[in-house]
Parts: sequence; structure tokens; C-alpha cells
Amino acid sequence: MSRRRLRLVLWICVGGIIVLLLVLALVYQAIRAVPAEYEEVLEIEPKTLREGSDEMLQQASALASNVQRAGKWEAWFSQEQINGWLAVDLVENHPEALPDWAQDPRVKISPEQIYMFCTVKRGGQEAAVTLRVEPYVAEPNVVAFRLRAVRAGLLPLPMGRVTNEITKVARKADIRLRWQQAAGDPVALVHLPEPRNETDKLVEISDVQLGDGRLYVAGKTIEVGEKGR
Repeated sequence: MSRRRLRLVLWICVGGIIVLLLVLALVYQAIRAVPAEYEEVLEIEPKTLREGSDEMLQQASALASNVQRAGKWEAWFSQEQINGWLAVDLVENHPEALPDWAQDPRVKISPEQIYMFCTVKRGGQEAAVTLRVEPYVAEPNVVAFRLRAVRAGLLPLPMGRVTNEITKVARKADIRLRWQQAAGDPVALVHLPEPRNETDKLVEISDVQLGDGRLYVAGKTIEVGEKGR
């Protein structure tokens, strides 16, 4: 091989290595990137988070009380209340609910979908994971969660890995879950439990709506003996 051709081969090899290093650097930066929406909800003051957590617990307690009585019920939950509960009560009183590799879960609610965030730490690496979900009532007593996208930093992740993890969590929590597709997006269908005996009540969710920073849930509770009257 001539000296000129050898020099050309060396330059090609060196150039390829440089390009590869640049690509790896860009991928690393993309994975490490934290979405602005996640940074925004992470910067909420601890006092505000605790106040939101207290309000969330009060709202949830009131809803649980209303659901126990026959008739219609409804409730609004704000983004601040949900994030407060995730940052305070979940961490302090239910630490086993989150896997060891997931930290700082937060949400951001838009009129179209919910942005779910968390920080994932695995293998010495750390990434902000974003899951975009569209909830709605698919059929009587079945709540659907359409998974629009999932990203680690700015990079998309395989949706199959996400659905597998959701299935594992649902199975562990004894939640009845099945999957279907909607225009290529996976949709998790969560079935509410049926009454086990005549003394139980049938709880039906009839509506789930999203607002600007708010989640609305409505339904009704039916005495089992009154069903079908």
C-alpha cells in the first residue's frame, strides 16, 4: 500500500472515531437532558408541596366517603395537590410503592394529556423519564390510559418495555388490566372491581376529564340490590 493511500485510510479511521465520539456525546447529552416541564414542577417549594399533599389527602378522604354512599359523586384534583402528595405523603408513608430505581415522580396536566415524570437511576446512569398519557372512560367501569410517548431525556424509549413494567405492577397490585391498540398507541384498560357479595356496592366511573392543571373524576355508587331496577 502506498504512503498516500495509507494516510487516507488513517484519516478515514480517525474521522470515523471522531464522528462516533460526537454521536455518543450527543446521545449522552440527550439522555441526561431534563425537560423544562419537569424542572418546573421539581422547583416547587417544600412548604407548598406539603400544603398540596394535605389538600390531596383531604380531597381523597372526602371522595372515599362519598363513594361509600349510593348516588352520584365527583371530584377535582389539582396538579399542585397531586405533586404535593407524590413528593410528601408517598415518600413518607408509602415508600414501598416505588421501585428503588425510580425517584421524584411528578405530573403536569394539560387539557389533552398528563405528563408523568420521574428520575430513573440504573447502572450508574441517571435519566429523566417522561410518559405522556391520555386517560378516558372506554366503556362502563373501564378506564383507559392511552400511552402517547415515553422518553428518557430527549430520546424515545421502546414502548414494549413500558407496557411490560405496567403489566408487572398491575399484576402485583391485583389490578385487572388488558391491552389494546389505538392508531398504533398501546392503551391500558383498567377494569374496576365488581361487587363480591350483595352487601358490597357497585362503583362506576362515568367521566374522566383533564383541564389546565386539573383532573376531574365523576361517577356513581349503586347498591347491588338496586342494580337493574
